[in-house]
Amino acid sequence: MNILLWHVHGSWTTSFVHGKHRYLVPVTPDRGPYGLGRARTYPWPDSAVEVTPEALRDTDVDLVVLQRPEELDLAAEWLGRRPGRDLPAIYVEHNTPKGDVPNTRHPMADRDDLLLTHVTAFNELFWDNGTTRTTVVDHGVVPPAVEWTGKLDRLAVVINEPVRRWRITGTDLLARFAAVAPLDVYGMKVAGLAAHLGLPEDRLTSHDDVPQHAMHAELAKRRAYLHLCRWTSLGLSLVEAMTMGMPVVALATTEAVEAVPPEAGALSTRVDTLVDAARGLLDDPESARRAGAAARAAARSRYGLERFLADWDRLLEEEVCASR
Repeated sequence: MNILLWHVHGSWTTSFVHGKHRYLVPVTPDRGPYGLGRARTYPWPDSAVEVTPEALRDTDVDLVVLQRPEELDLAAEWLGRRPGRDLPAIYVEHNTPKGDVPNTRHPMADRDDLLLTHVTAFNELFWDNGTTRTTVVDHGVVPPAVEWTGKLDRLAVVINEPVRRWRITGTDLLARFAAVAPLDVYGMKVAGLAAHLGLPEDRLTSHDDVPQHAMHAELAKRRAYLHLCRWTSLGLSLVEAMTMGMPVVALATTEAVEAVPPEAGALSTRVDTLVDAARGLLDDPESARRAGAAARAAARSRYGLERFLADWDRLLEEEVCASR
């Protein structure tokens, strides 16, 4: 099957293009948000091919995967065919709703021409989807190539744009954990974070936009993974950390309550409880090892790549067959 989709979310797309289909990824000369093309920091198979907007009109496409509202009109313009009318379409919602939660209307609400697919049950529950058909396909991750050792008495965090997103990502809580152990923060636009928090550099070190494989290798050396997001769908970095065997200290918010079992470390809405748990994992490496083993088992059971691709294959085939 030939599937058109834009490269929007790197980790999710990396898992998606590992399937058995041919994936058409738009590319433009500026490699902007609507023409990013193939990933350069993630390993993608050869079945993910770049295609220019000009070439799409004469390209055989079986199904369109949409991830942003404006892609509906963009796909119609580039293809000369209307997704949902002339060929089947699935809209994937990666994010939690913004605004008047839980009354936020989804931009694809009350449509009968596409299937709205959420990446977490939390998303499906909290968006007002109207009468649009919905389903959930839980995340799946490509297993990192490294295993956790936890040899460094440090805590790891992965956040993109922590200053701009601040309370959303729990950036304001980091200083309380930096009092327990030095923090290593990875992600996009994390440079200068210590200064924003008023912390000395030896208590919080920023690692800006590190390639995924290198980031995994460094995460695996840290004692535990901190997940302090107040309002996010489900960070795939959290799932990847668990998959490699990292113990987790996480806020009990959004989908994290389903992803992180209590035995995998600590899960609470009480920050003091999480700070104490982080201290305990630092003081007791054997306890951290046991928690990491539980995290690995949970992540590989629920978020395995084979399960993810099998779920998507069923969904894609059902939509294409129904349209015919």
